[in-house]
Amino acid sequence: MSSEKRTAKRKRRSRAGEIWHRLRKNKGAMAGLFIIALLALTALSANWILDYDKQVIGQNIAERLQAPSSSHWMGTDELGRDIFCRLLYGARFSLAVGIVAVAIALAVGVTLGAIAGYYGGTVEDVIMRVTDIFASVPNMLMAIVIVSALGANTLNLMIAVGVTSVPQFVRITRASVLTVRSQEYVEASRSIGLLEPLIILHHILPNCLSPIIVQTTLRIASAIISASSLSFLGLGVPAPAPEWGSMLSSGRNFIRGYGYMTIFPGLAIMITVLAFNMVGDGLRDALDPKLKK
Repeated sequence: MSSEKRTAKRKRRSRAGEIWHRLRKNKGAMAGLFIIALLALTALSANWILDYDKQVIGQNIAERLQAPSSSHWMGTDELGRDIFCRLLYGARFSLAVGIVAVAIALAVGVTLGAIAGYYGGTVEDVIMRVTDIFASVPNMLMAIVIVSALGANTLNLMIAVGVTSVPQFVRITRASVLTVRSQEYVEASRSIGLLEPLIILHHILPNCLSPIIVQTTLRIASAIISASSLSFLGLGVPAPAPEWGSMLSSGRNFIRGYGYMTIFPGLAIMITVLAFNMVGDGLRDALDPKLKK
C-alpha cells in the first residue's frame, strides 16, 4: 500500500479507531486483553456457574487435601473445598478490589492534580507538599495502618489501596496539565469568559487522557498485588471468602506436602497482574503519537 493510501486511510479513522488499530498490532497487549476479558466474564458469571454456599465455601472434610485430579482439577484445601471453584469465584474479589480502589484514586488524584497544575501558586504548593508526605510513606505500611484503623473488610480494603495510589495520579495529572494549560485553545476559552472548572473539564483533561489511561491500567495491577498482600496478612477480604491472597495465606501451612494449594493462587495473581501490565504497555505505545505508522 502506498504512503498516500495509508495516510488517507488513517485520516478516515477516528481517534479511538486509530488507537485500536495500533493496539491490535501488539500481540502482548491483545493477549493481556483476552485474559482480562476472560477474568471479567468469569467474575460476572460466578454466581450463575457456581453455588457459593456449596462449591465455594462449603466444607467437605472427607475430601480434604486431595491432589489435583479429574474430579478436582486443582485439588482441595484443608477443609475439602475445591480450589478451582474458589479461584474462579475469587476473581471477582481481586478484580473488584483492584478496579474500585483505582477508581477512588483516579477520582481524587486527577481532581487534585488538575487543580494544582491549572491554578499553580500557593494552591499547587499545598497540594504537592501534602502529596509528597503521603508518597514518602511506603504504600503497604500506609494501607496496613488504614485497614487497621477502619477494620478489616472488603470496603476498607478498597479505600486503603485507593488512598495509597492517589499520589501517582496527582503527579501525572499535574505534569500533563502543565503542558496543556498554556495552549491557545485554553487561552481562547478564557477570553470568551468560560468558567475555569469547565475549561479544566472540557478542554484540559480530555487532552491529558493518554498518560492517565496508561497509569490507570498499570495501577490496577499494583492494586491487585496490594490487596492480595493485605489479605495474605489477614487484613483484607474476610474468611471464608475465596480471595487469592487469603488462599495463599491458608495454603502456606501445607506448602511442603501440598504445594498446589499455593501454586495455583500464586499463578492466578501472577497471570492477572501480567495481563494488566501487558495491556498498559500496549496502550502506552498505541497512545504515543511518535509511534504512528
